[in-house]
Amino acid sequence: MAVVFAVNGERFELRDGDDPGATLLDFLRSRTRFTGPKLGCGEGGCGACVVLLSTYDAAADEVSHAAAASCLTLAHGLHHRAVTTTEGLGNSRDGLHAVHERLAGFHASQCGFCTPGMCMSLAAALAGAEGKGTGPPPREGFSRLTSAEAERAVAGNLCRCTGYRPIADACKSFAADVDLEDLGLNSFWKKGDAHVSKLPPYKEGSIGAFPEFLKAEIRASLKIDRSASDMAMDGSESSWHRPRSVDEYYKLIASDGSGTKVVAANTSSGVYREAELYDRYIDLRDIPELNSVCKDTDGVHIGAATSISRVIEILRREGDDCKDVVFDKIANHMEKVASHFVRNTASLGGNLVMAQRDEFPSDIATILLAAGSSVCIQVSSEKLNVTLDEFLEMPPCDNKTLLLSIFIPHCTPDTVSSSAGTVNMAGDKTESSLLFETYRAAPRPLGNAVAYLNSAFFAQVSSDGSSGSLILENLRLAFGAYGTQHAIRATEVEKCLVGKPVSASLIVEACKVLKKTIVPKEGTTHSAYKSSLAVAFLFSFLYPATKGNVKPARAVRLNGDVASDTNGNPNCPHSGKIDVSLKEANCVKSGLSSDDYVLESCKQIVEISKDYLPVGIPTKKVGAELQASGEAVYVDDIPSPEDCLYGAFIYSTKPIAHVNSIELDPSLEQLKTVAVITVKDIPKGGGNVGANTIFGPESLFGDPLTQCAGEPLGIVVAETRNFANIAAKRAVVNYSTETLDTPILSIEEAIGRSSYFETPPFLLPQKIGDFSKGVDEADQKIYSAEVKLSSQHYFYMETQTALAIPDEDNCMVVYSSSQCPEAAQTNIAKCLGLPCHNVRVITRRVGGGFGGKAVRSLPVATACALAAFKLRRPVRMYLDRKTDMIMTGGRHPMKICYSIGFKTDGKITALHVDLFINAGMTMDVSPIIPHNFIEALKKYNWGAFSYDAKICKTNFSTRSAMRGPGEVQGSYVAEAIIEHVATALSADAKSVRQRNVHTVESLALFHSECMEDALGYTLPSICNQLTASANYQHRLEMIQAFNKSSQWKKRGLSFVPIVHKVSSRPTPGKVSILNDGSIVVEVGGIEIGQGLWTKVKQMAAFGLGQLWADQSEDLLERVRVIQADTLSVVQGGWTTGSTTSECSCEAVRRACGIMVDRLKPLKEQLQEKQGRVSWDELISQAKMADVNLSAREYYIPGASGSYLNYGAAASEVEIDLLTGATTILRSDLIYDCGQSLNPAVDLGQVEGAFVQGIGYFMSEEYVTNSDGLVISDGTWTYKIPTVDTIPRQFNVELLNSGFHKKRVLSSKASGEPPLLLATSVHCATRNAIAAARNKINCSGSGSSSLPSFFELEVPAIMPVVKELCGLDNVEKYLETLVGSK
Repeated sequence: MAVVFAVNGERFELRDGDDPGATLLDFLRSRTRFTGPKLGCGEGGCGACVVLLSTYDAAADEVSHAAAASCLTLAHGLHHRAVTTTEGLGNSRDGLHAVHERLAGFHASQCGFCTPGMCMSLAAALAGAEGKGTGPPPREGFSRLTSAEAERAVAGNLCRCTGYRPIADACKSFAADVDLEDLGLNSFWKKGDAHVSKLPPYKEGSIGAFPEFLKAEIRASLKIDRSASDMAMDGSESSWHRPRSVDEYYKLIASDGSGTKVVAANTSSGVYREAELYDRYIDLRDIPELNSVCKDTDGVHIGAATSISRVIEILRREGDDCKDVVFDKIANHMEKVASHFVRNTASLGGNLVMAQRDEFPSDIATILLAAGSSVCIQVSSEKLNVTLDEFLEMPPCDNKTLLLSIFIPHCTPDTVSSSAGTVNMAGDKTESSLLFETYRAAPRPLGNAVAYLNSAFFAQVSSDGSSGSLILENLRLAFGAYGTQHAIRATEVEKCLVGKPVSASLIVEACKVLKKTIVPKEGTTHSAYKSSLAVAFLFSFLYPATKGNVKPARAVRLNGDVASDTNGNPNCPHSGKIDVSLKEANCVKSGLSSDDYVLESCKQIVEISKDYLPVGIPTKKVGAELQASGEAVYVDDIPSPEDCLYGAFIYSTKPIAHVNSIELDPSLEQLKTVAVITVKDIPKGGGNVGANTIFGPESLFGDPLTQCAGEPLGIVVAETRNFANIAAKRAVVNYSTETLDTPILSIEEAIGRSSYFETPPFLLPQKIGDFSKGVDEADQKIYSAEVKLSSQHYFYMETQTALAIPDEDNCMVVYSSSQCPEAAQTNIAKCLGLPCHNVRVITRRVGGGFGGKAVRSLPVATACALAAFKLRRPVRMYLDRKTDMIMTGGRHPMKICYSIGFKTDGKITALHVDLFINAGMTMDVSPIIPHNFIEALKKYNWGAFSYDAKICKTNFSTRSAMRGPGEVQGSYVAEAIIEHVATALSADAKSVRQRNVHTVESLALFHSECMEDALGYTLPSICNQLTASANYQHRLEMIQAFNKSSQWKKRGLSFVPIVHKVSSRPTPGKVSILNDGSIVVEVGGIEIGQGLWTKVKQMAAFGLGQLWADQSEDLLERVRVIQADTLSVVQGGWTTGSTTSECSCEAVRRACGIMVDRLKPLKEQLQEKQGRVSWDELISQAKMADVNLSAREYYIPGASGSYLNYGAAASEVEIDLLTGATTILRSDLIYDCGQSLNPAVDLGQVEGAFVQGIGYFMSEEYVTNSDGLVISDGTWTYKIPTVDTIPRQFNVELLNSGFHKKRVLSSKASGEPPLLLATSVHCATRNAIAAARNKINCSGSGSSSLPSFFELEVPAIMPVVKELCGLDNVEKYLETLVGSK
């Protein structure tokens, strides 16, 4: 039976011969022209693949819409559905949709790879709000969404470039309640001139029109008597079955082999990335019992195939109808599960089965366990009703056990019996006698992150008339996700509590029992932290019920007022029903409530320069609309040539071993694998070269010896990408370790074995002064203090990719997502033994790079070209997210030891640093890291300064340059040293910073190669301006007052300056004028999202516009910047180091100057004859006069190629002492951008870099196993920032510091330096922790006091923060209370 569905209004069919395991994303990208949805993770965790799924209810004649992750949705499960991708909203030829235009106009797209998914998440929210809309239509141009809903529309979508603020603004521009003046910099209006009429118009009904032909087919299908024909139509040989009864299901599985997969929505494939192929699939969604919803007086029965989003709607509706606060709280908590585009398809039953069978850390299992839920299951012919506890304890379900429905009981006073009655202390009948709360601690407030621990508690409360105490009855305490097989009831704790008056001493006793109950299994990360969370949540639940903490007449109404979950956000709605001072114990929310704004306010201040128009104006990023509409072509969007094959890496899982053999799993013969390419397939005359830098080559394949887990060993080539990936994952590699030393898997081991790479002396900066003399001048000294810094994944949205196509005469064309096509050309040629002119590498755009698409892209392009060369067929490679994260290394881990001398007034007199850098197994560009680190460290005047640097060779995957390589770490260590000195002096760190900020004279000493005059050295004025504009002193006083009065939350404020050196590099530019006067520009720099093309386009228009002194000819729209091609523009170099945009601009400006010199005499001749000459006339005449209309220039910066960038940031955070969660309340940034070439582009770079820095310092935990193999290898285990984790108030000012004769039109770099400012968030967190520790020291005994100085790890994730605040802080607090009584 054919599967019929529509994509963007077009009809498509799938038949039995089609792969039943193909996802919708596979189908769209391989069988249609719609490549807008991107493969970002394959886990449903990033949102790059989001589409709109529409369903038609013929009986009601209604269409419903929902966002869905196309990477998880199976195409065969879409029968009679309509799919809309971003192309279906509109396009540049027929007209863009308002969603596209507003995202582009608010500068909300940089690399653009995530943008189609953002568009569809927003479009789904708009369509959903419209579908639920009641009452009058919204104002013209607006939707029915609120601002809070609009922000949440993209809460599950990841972006690595923008920092989210402009995306949130674009979303809020549709909100009915928005004040347009609050929205940020955009291309529609100037500040103070906002009006909806200036926005691209939005009309209801413009999203997700359901095709009439599909409606007709659906109506026709309903008239057919299916009862007799279904099995025949599906056929026993079919690969996709849709049983329409439970009996039919059991008939199908009676012949069940191991090759059958039972699915409802297939979202489990995002959790468990199976390397399996299935012969057939059984789709449960047409079984009526699994979709029914039945309500009665006892509760609601929900079919197991019901989507989680629909369950939320049902519970909300039922909660409102029945005044059941428990239903509402379950719904609120479920909104923190996964993301909206997963919840919309994921089934309730599927979640519970994963929890029961696969040890999935389910929130839903925990909260339903506490709610007293039960399930109806069928085992073969027997139907059983069992409690959820019993279901979870059963042996793991197989296909013979079918979960039919879930029953959630009502929890109202009428439905719960009470032996003690429901009487309050005044003796009156009470409104409620129930308490129900749910909690979770997770890295992200709005979900899309597995909890460290979740819990839910139900209690019936009665009042003891004689003592006035509250007594807990019918208690259910559920805990999950902490490293346990499944969610559990803490029955021993319940026994400890039931029937006893609630008191501090009883809670102490309960916590002791709880800690014996919540014992994570061996090997669980952060196990002590998870146990402490259980105590914190139980305390949050019980403490408000202790005697004296409840206002008498309201004791039993706590359920309406205690926050329902926990993550440490500060915004609990105020209620008079509980003492505010005590309510704080419960205000540990796991997310913002549904009507809270994610972002409170954001300001952007830019100064627009008109000296070099159109340079300097905040034009939209070139191609932003194309990126939004899915028309922008990335490497993997290029249509596959005929006979194209697909490659996937086989990588080592051992840190050091001999590779004896590589074989494919013999059970996978049906995978149509074509070949395994290894080192033996490198042609004669070629070499085993995977990458090459000025520091030397590295191998493409680790053969015969692999030196790290994650090193490529070979490539599987197959007929499809999925086949290649499965075969590679299941390849059998035979290793041996005889005669080999043990691997080096730490910096300490490398030091012990003197395993170092050499650092060329010319790369090491000069030392300053005499360290021993400086130490002698000091009043105080600190010796051998230590800082350790971990790695960071690039996590560009587009993983490493290449397409290699053999050409005539032994030539090869390679499309590579690379920051250095020229290096790829050279490397491929060396590997294949060809001259470079036989290898053509083309790069149009890159879906995010951050340094990871520089050297680390070379092995991918080279391997792809090798396979194509060997097989003489096109080959494409697109690394899956896991392989990419395992192979490509990341930021350099470091160990830093420092000794410092300082005066009592905070003036530092001497600093010595010993720097140890973990380079991994090969050198890459690691020799530049010490230079970068030391240059960034020199942002303060250290007096005498000396250092020693070692680059450690270890058996980890090679580390490479990542945005701000070395500088991020150096700048952070400078702040760590300042904080240490301040702590030693009991002084404010800001005063120590100010005491040691450079003067013009000391700056010249520390940065002698970047001469700066007093006018150019803007850092002191930036610092003064920022402290004034951010009300620093006043906020510091407010924070001190807050910390005194707040028991469970503390705030911190920190101020951080930066001095960041950048270096320009030689760059080519080529300008050509075509017959019609249109202009084509080529540059060596690559567009990776940083706006290089945009600035170059503006510069070309400016440069050629110099022919008209009055700037009367606007040439901007005539200019097109085209892709980099190594056989067209040579010496393209590397797009790294923040300066490629300005250098490309300067090369183009000079090329334009050559063209102007050629055209000027002709223009003057024509002017003499006819007066004014237009551009079209001039070019027409120039062509006839044989003027050369193409010019190339190679810009060489010369001695002035290095300069300093300045900026400062003040950040305020709030930490939750119960969970360790950190909320960034506010960040204020001022960054000196010189005279910005494009303020919109530079502002986006500043915000995006800062947020990426927040990820490094606060959330991105890079984890490896004992063999050095990366295990934080996907969206489930690695958490980059999301829209709900950026500063709530985010204020950025670009300082226009005027004329700089040595800069390109007085501009400065913006790509990397602002990332260093994110240190301010980490330092503020440290200050908040210090306040918490100080409180402990003040309240505790002297023997247990905590040291005043402590090292806060990077990243400062929740377990780290909580541990420093005291994992036992709840117990100590309770013991103090009990002791005082």
